Amino acid sequence: MITTSVFDLFKVGPGPSSSHTIGPMKAAYDFLQEIKNHPQPGQHVEIHLYGSLSATGKGHGTDKAILGGLLGWLPDTVDPKALLDLMKLPEQTYELPVGGIWTGEKDFIYHRGKTEFPHPNTMILKLTDGEHNVLLEHEYYSVGGGFIQRKGQPMEGTRSTQPLFPYEHMDELKSQLKTSGLTLAALMIQNEKSLTGLSEKEINRKLDFILEAMEKAVKRGLRAKGNLPGKIQLKRKAPAVYEQAKKHSLTSDSFLMFLNAYCLAASEENAAGSIVVTAPTSGASGVFPGLTYLMKHHFHYSPQKMREGMLAAAAVGFLVKHNASISGAEMGCMGEIGSASAMGAAMLVYAAGGSINQVEAAAEIGIEHHLGMTCDPIGGYVQIPCIERNAMGAVKAYNAYLLALSSDASYQKISLDSVLKVMRATGRDMSQKYKETSEAGLALSMTEC
Repeated sequence: MITTSVFDLFKVGPGPSSSHTIGPMKAAYDFLQEIKNHPQPGQHVEIHLYGSLSATGKGHGTDKAILGGLLGWLPDTVDPKALLDLMKLPEQTYELPVGGIWTGEKDFIYHRGKTEFPHPNTMILKLTDGEHNVLLEHEYYSVGGGFIQRKGQPMEGTRSTQPLFPYEHMDELKSQLKTSGLTLAALMIQNEKSLTGLSEKEINRKLDFILEAMEKAVKRGLRAKGNLPGKIQLKRKAPAVYEQAKKHSLTSDSFLMFLNAYCLAASEENAAGSIVVTAPTSGASGVFPGLTYLMKHHFHYSPQKMREGMLAAAAVGFLVKHNASISGAEMGCMGEIGSASAMGAAMLVYAAGGSINQVEAAAEIGIEHHLGMTCDPIGGYVQIPCIERNAMGAVKAYNAYLLALSSDASYQKISLDSVLKVMRATGRDMSQKYKETSEAGLALSMTEC
């Protein structure tokens, strides 16, 4: 049964990767709370990284995120500049806010090669004494979208509280809508209220906060210039594309140019380690802001329409997360951009007044045309091909919206439930080299990075 909150799925935090930055920071913060009962002079925290966290953790800022968590910082309140400034000197060490416990770059151990952990994004934190004896140890999994799980405990976002209208699959969701007579947005509100105890007014306020955070990311990215952090020295494109869009605003191409500019802007902010929204992941955090910015500033949708679109997107995101995965380390890029594209398509359809069958059709099309997409970031940075993929994912979302609204949804032969089964199987069959490890594909096209 799905017991995830909308605000578990849409989270504010620093880029460039929810699974490599937000998740590890939260895990490290959790470990900090555990070691508060063990402070003794001369102790250290050792950080062991495995799988994708080991392979691309440096490029994704995993080390800085973990140190930030151990210093007591959290993703939704952290200063991104302070985070980027950590560990600029390899020999620098940091005293944790519990007294007498230290850590630094020398305490990070990167384990390469195949592992047998339950999830590819695994980290083990150990509190050791001066003789390297282990005093406390916890194993964590960063399962995508900033969600974490400590070994032996339920996954984050799992609640004992029951939603008012439970569902696990799209067919069950449609059945709940038919039986209750509620709209999709109203059903999602009722479930959110029962899961979180929030009032409808509080839910709307939090949705507005998420929408505002996405808009801010786009606006920052449209103004920012120069190169992105890291060895690639990739130049930002969003401001130039935006200027071209304005110059050609009366041409038929300007619509796509504006959408591309908005998506690139948010995605480049993510690559720079700035504050973004997981939608459903940080690696795909340009798709949604590009579409919501378009909806607000070009379609002039009301705040309520925007909220309702977000709730429809969350319903699809829950189904993807529950029945497949939103993790690039499990699904490749179809788990990130594919999920975001499906959610974005559902949002567009629902905000335009589409039926639940049209929402399903749009989401299915969005997933179907990302099946098998690899995650092969050059140099381990969320830059190439990630930034442009956000723009392409948004364009596909828009086309899925057009296709879903332009034909009878009953013509759609493949259901969303069916395509999610295929997505899960495709992820299982995909070589590990193409799952966020930078060991194949485009990652090998610039070996100097």
